[in-house]
Amino acid sequence: MLRQFALACVIGLACPVVSMAEPRSGIDLSAIDPAVRPQQDFWQFANGKWLASTPIPADRSAWDTFSELRETTQAQLRGVIEGIDPADQAHPERRKLADLYGAFMDETGVENAGLAGLRDAMARIHGLRDKAELPALFADLSRLWVRIPWELDIFPDEHDATIYVAHLEQGRLGLPDRDYYLKDEPHFQSIRSAYRDHIVKLLSLAGEPAADKSADSIIALETTLARLQWTRVENRDPIKTYNKTAIAELPALIAPQDLPSYLTAAGVSRDINTVVVAQPSYFAGIGAAVRDVPVETWQSYLTYNLLSSYAGYLSAPFVDEDFAFEQHALRGVPEMQPRWKRAVATVDRLIGFDLGKLYVERYFPPANKARAEAMIANLMAAYREGIATLDWMGPDTRREALAKLEAIAPRIAYPASWRDYSGLAISRGDLVGDVVAARRFDYEYWLAKLGTKVDRAEWRTTPQTVNAFYSAGRNEIVFPAGILQPPFFDAGADDAANYGGIGSVIGHEISHAFDDQGSRFDGAGNLRNWWTEDDRSRFYAKTRNLVAQYDAFSPLPGYHVNGALTLGENAADNAGLAIAVRAYRLARQGCPAPVIDGFSGEQRLFINFAQIWRDKVRDAARIERLKVDPHSPGQFRANGTLRNQNAFDEAFDVKPGDAMYLPPEQRISLWQTDREVVCPEKAR
Repeated sequence: MLRQFALACVIGLACPVVSMAEPRSGIDLSAIDPAVRPQQDFWQFANGKWLASTPIPADRSAWDTFSELRETTQAQLRGVIEGIDPADQAHPERRKLADLYGAFMDETGVENAGLAGLRDAMARIHGLRDKAELPALFADLSRLWVRIPWELDIFPDEHDATIYVAHLEQGRLGLPDRDYYLKDEPHFQSIRSAYRDHIVKLLSLAGEPAADKSADSIIALETTLARLQWTRVENRDPIKTYNKTAIAELPALIAPQDLPSYLTAAGVSRDINTVVVAQPSYFAGIGAAVRDVPVETWQSYLTYNLLSSYAGYLSAPFVDEDFAFEQHALRGVPEMQPRWKRAVATVDRLIGFDLGKLYVERYFPPANKARAEAMIANLMAAYREGIATLDWMGPDTRREALAKLEAIAPRIAYPASWRDYSGLAISRGDLVGDVVAARRFDYEYWLAKLGTKVDRAEWRTTPQTVNAFYSAGRNEIVFPAGILQPPFFDAGADDAANYGGIGSVIGHEISHAFDDQGSRFDGAGNLRNWWTEDDRSRFYAKTRNLVAQYDAFSPLPGYHVNGALTLGENAADNAGLAIAVRAYRLARQGCPAPVIDGFSGEQRLFINFAQIWRDKVRDAARIERLKVDPHSPGQFRANGTLRNQNAFDEAFDVKPGDAMYLPPEQRISLWQTDREVVCPEKAR
């Protein structure tokens, strides 16, 4: 206790007297660096010792709070799977988990199988003779999750969220983002060179002829596609990416019926007459690529994409080469993950809800769900109060916002009903065949929903997932069991850390309903403008300033945060923390919190908020994240958010001249939370 008092005194805080019988704080004292003033760099203060002493594991591109929990969860999942009796006839769903895991762990069987599991798909690609056959071939490979120039996705209609519709979107590229093809910075040039070598090696391992020539043609084709693609910032606009089009009027590739014939081959019923096109100019321009690119290039492109998609399930030379590029060259990871981790990840990815059912039974206490529900109720109350007092929102928009807030559906820990995999056959002796079967099964599962009513209670996220989500089309917030554990949520700790952890995460997800994207959707999940022009203008004035703040942040020399790409997440961090503070005050009814570990309640809240965003990332992986990740780096999620909070300045006595100080007129507050909550004892 004396050491904890000294810590508070060193950083210039008051040294209050505390009871010897204090509850557990929930913050990580071992991570705090008392040599750093919190007013100077709060993220470094809260995490400095952790940052100095924690290496990135050799099999990881980054290490952070999420990684730590996923590592723990993965070990738990391994125990669940390895504890299943493969001969159990009474629980076929459990045996399926054990069989898929066993197929992955059977190295001898995988080595002996070679490319046998891909023989049929390879034959189809090698048999391509005319580009008129491409639509059907694209459709067949899509079922196997192989990259093609576009993607077919099934999710609710943005203008009628009660029904599933088909969406056509630009496809994934072999490299993480279009900038990897189009930018001439040394890092991207180096990655392109490594990518070419990788394509050559992968094709050569499969015995494909003229691998060097094929690699050049593949990269040229993908560069053409990259030039046509919309940027990630452009793709954030839900209005521009909603273009419902009659299937008969889709742009021609070689022939007018190419895209309609693709949709038919992909399983879209002839009764379906329309599809939502996300990037019209991409589909208008791709016809030239299809016409101009020789059949041989399409064969090479599809062969490589097939091998790339399944390399991790093939013999050791394919696995090694896949790791050498996808993890080592692209993200700087020194070592491959052990086989058991890759096996667990495969089971989790392909039949995750069956695995999640066992995980919840063993590792998630039911009491945690009730505590999380109570916190959500407090945060919803704080939002309700915040919307009622916003100075930038007029009465008409406010009325709609409150209605949308009341319509938000929380999904906590695990689903009430579980996804059924009984129609999926898994063989313990055929890993590639199992992956093919599971991917086809998942494809058909979603395809079957096309044209049907949306089940709003259905979970799309497994309970063991360490993350949280908001869906605008479903107007739901999802907090799987995986994230409802320390340091985000600790049922045995004082409330302050929980509000700084899972409370700010809950507030973050709720706020997505009102950010620059989510605010375009109403409470029913439909794309509808329910804002007045004046209110949206005032909101955009605030968010433009937030973009500028984050544009100035640079985690690596020469690389900056993209404030426009990360706007939605930065706004959610801003609002989520402010609402978490408000909800914490409401939960305490405005009464003083106990001082624990030398920190007041709100100080502990802010410390845990900064600690959940601690991270260490390899430089190559950081560059990739800056290009593709809508989230800012952890240090800016912490410091960038805290600098805009009046409550933070008050809690840590931040003054002009401190690096964490932002003049009040420059602070961006999307939600007013400073109204006093009067303790009933004071009121008396």
